[in-house]
Amino acid sequence: MPQAGKSTDFGFERVPLEDKQALVDDVFHSVARRYDLMNDLMSGGLHRAWKDALVTAINPPKARPGGHTDKIERTFHLLDIAGGTGDIALRTIAAGGASTRATVIDINADMLAVGRARAAERGVDDAVAFVEGNAETLPFPARSYDAVTIAFGIRNVPRIETALAEAHRVLRFGGQFLCLEFSAVDVPGLDTLYDFYSFNVIPALGSAVAGDADAYRYLVESIRRFPRPEAFAEMMRCAGFARVSYQRMSGGIVALHSGWRL
Repeated sequence: MPQAGKSTDFGFERVPLEDKQALVDDVFHSVARRYDLMNDLMSGGLHRAWKDALVTAINPPKARPGGHTDKIERTFHLLDIAGGTGDIALRTIAAGGASTRATVIDINADMLAVGRARAAERGVDDAVAFVEGNAETLPFPARSYDAVTIAFGIRNVPRIETALAEAHRVLRFGGQFLCLEFSAVDVPGLDTLYDFYSFNVIPALGSAVAGDADAYRYLVESIRRFPRPEAFAEMMRCAGFARVSYQRMSGGIVALHSGWRL
């Protein structure tokens, strides 16, 4: 449990560590139904390419006719943390086919409800499980998953180090952890434009589309508080991951972090 007396970032504010999770929950309760639409609008559709890169890195073994796979003859199990709307899980199942199963865990029931509905609409609800739970205390046995992912969610976790340790714990030996997260723009000129867009256009979109400018103002601020790629890579190493690397995309707007349990 969070330790009393400690504080952490909630956007540009400092709040008691034990209060952050409830504040984040309020944000996502507010925007759940329009979350994926807002992702399209905010990124101009670029989030789809970023997520495609993530799924390519997961590389789920593709089922051959008769149930055999390219690499192994067993089911490939993915855990997607903070993946309530099911976007990463559904993309991975589509890429892997019948050999792939996914578990989505999210602390927010509204986001999970969206994910369950999407899985049912696509007829793959038997291939994906949606679990309400906390990234800091994953309710799964050690060495349960071939891959663990988290996309645009790690910065909302009150204790990132604890969540990374849990992701490492539930990975099988030889399994990969992948984290897709916003990062620091590293192209001169683009950084100024990106800041203007982030602090002016995104909250306005949040107000018009999701009915909550403050939620998207927090999300923009939380990006600025997230560690730079090398600092986050070091956090992954401290959690036990090996062969840690990261790839900047779109001028540094996002980074795809990778680590392995060896």
